[in-house]
Amino acid sequence: MKTIKFAIVGCGRIAQRHAEQINRLGKLTAVCDIKKDAALALAEKSNCHPYFDIDTLLKSEPKLDVVSICTPNYLHAEHAIKSLKAGKHVLCEKPMALSVRDCENMIYAAEQAHRRLFIVKQNRYNPPIIELKKVIDEKRLGKIFSVQLNCFWNRNDEYYRQSDWKGQRVKDGGTLFTQFSHFIDLLVWLIGDFKVVRGLLRNYLHPNIEFEDTGAILIEFYNGTIGTINYTVNSHRKNMEGSITIFGEKGTIKIGGQYLNALEYQDIADYSFITTVPVNKANDYGFYQGSMSNHDKVYENVVNVLNGRDTIATNAIEGLKVVRIIENIYTQSELK
Repeated sequence: MKTIKFAIVGCGRIAQRHAEQINRLGKLTAVCDIKKDAALALAEKSNCHPYFDIDTLLKSEPKLDVVSICTPNYLHAEHAIKSLKAGKHVLCEKPMALSVRDCENMIYAAEQAHRRLFIVKQNRYNPPIIELKKVIDEKRLGKIFSVQLNCFWNRNDEYYRQSDWKGQRVKDGGTLFTQFSHFIDLLVWLIGDFKVVRGLLRNYLHPNIEFEDTGAILIEFYNGTIGTINYTVNSHRKNMEGSITIFGEKGTIKIGGQYLNALEYQDIADYSFITTVPVNKANDYGFYQGSMSNHDKVYENVVNVLNGRDTIATNAIEGLKVVRIIENIYTQSELK
């Protein structure tokens, strides 16, 4: 099996998780960040070459196979397209981009270059979510009537102050892009695409950010299921819950915990939901936690696909769907 050579662009906290899995499954040959201290630190830790701009990296590493994009949200499209045009495969962190147009341009660049474009959606690998997907695909819930997605996390002022881009509309995109795009992806993956969205968005506790900290969204799916998304980053002091509850004609299930890692309720006709204890913990960012860390599974898929042993787990079209839905939510919702 070929050893896949990777580079990481963006050397912040999430890049550390990427580097760990690359060093386990492939070879990290280079890292890049305009913040020289960050690039030098990760390069020293991983015994690879540091670069301080992406153009120099792409020109200097002709044998590179994959570029992992871990830069701020607003740079995902630019850095992915440059990497694809240079003939590299791309693994892009969430969100894929901040507009449907940027996603389309990324897909076009991948097709023109005949390269793969992978999108990180690691919550699909949470053990209870894997079992839930199986239950739905096997029609054990019958017709699904409604679904509720609850995302109750904490992001305090320090979280936004420590960054030079988070909280800014054009660079961050909004709470649904940065905190909860994984959860939107799961709704689409499990239930289907959205037909109608309407919502109310509010900013109660974060006057220094340019978008909502709380939202309530009403959804109708194309298959007739209705649903709600209730989310906030105002949970007092710490994350409280990330959950999906599904009501079907033959059963009810709730997957909960802080980041969709626990089976909290089940009642299914003639079936018992089987789940295992999660192996991986949440991504730890110091004073708060993010989604469950399944980057090992993400990178296993990338390596296996590029070696002809698997199909892509989360392709660019699925990444685009999530961006389109979030764009629609922001367009169709009232913000105060």
